[in-house]
Amino acid sequence: MNQYKHVALIGLGLLASSISLAMRRAGMDTRITGTARSCETRKTALEIGLVDAVFDTAAEAVKGADLVILCAPVGAMSAIAAEIAPHLSEGCTISDVGSVKRAVVNAVSPHMPENVHFIPAHPMAGTEKSGPEAGFASLFDNRWLLITPLPDTNHSAVERLMAYWTALGSNVELMKIDHHDLVAAVISHTPHLIAYTMVGVADGMNKVAKTEVVNYSAAGFRDFTRIAASDPTMWRDVFLNNKDATLEVLGRFTEELLALQRAIRLEDGDFLFDYFTRTRDIRRSIVDAGQDTEAPDFGRIKPEK
Repeated sequence: MNQYKHVALIGLGLLASSISLAMRRAGMDTRITGTARSCETRKTALEIGLVDAVFDTAAEAVKGADLVILCAPVGAMSAIAAEIAPHLSEGCTISDVGSVKRAVVNAVSPHMPENVHFIPAHPMAGTEKSGPEAGFASLFDNRWLLITPLPDTNHSAVERLMAYWTALGSNVELMKIDHHDLVAAVISHTPHLIAYTMVGVADGMNKVAKTEVVNYSAAGFRDFTRIAASDPTMWRDVFLNNKDATLEVLGRFTEELLALQRAIRLEDGDFLFDYFTRTRDIRRSIVDAGQDTEAPDFGRIKPEK
């Protein structure tokens, strides 16, 4: 692998910290620099060894880097791209970890000089935790990393980035930008929105005490609360920047929900049984594909640092 010699991480939360730890685990002899908006975050990242050097600004962090990964919320990427553009090394690759791709392209591309390679990417991995101490080296193991190159992207630069993410443990696949955003709306964005909604419903029901919601939560509601604990800034930006795809999926969800309401009202047991059988098969397929396990605690093992 044509290894990167200097990787700059812009934003030092869960994904950036996991990238750093996965790089160390892979034995990459790579200088890692970083920056974050919070002084406390920068200090913590340096103290726990996530970066070799931390800087107050993104412009300083990217100097000399041959790979820059934007790990900031989607809504901040335009300003970051404008800041770092004059300081990027010729031939370097700029990528990201945003879960929306069209909005990232629109935000970043206009600022990129012609002598660099902008290659959007999205690791389909994460937890509800955030911050530099939330990361772990195995986060990307057997998880998919979707790369959405622009039509004129340098092929060698794409292959180099694919090899890098493979070394971090990811399965890597190329995908068209708009198709990615629709897929993400189905498997990630809309489920998060539904989770936030269900927790909000429980919080707003006067007939059910909040202590009852907390104390008696079984696995179903517990799963909702885990997802709904995710970073509010990130998810605000996701929904505002993937509006069309999310609304399309929500429209279909509403239709399905109405069909289930009708079946319950009419006591149509055959419909409900067939529906639940079909959807259960999806869960089994996810387990069979190695993307989760039948184990408790959401199928997650304790992460290794």
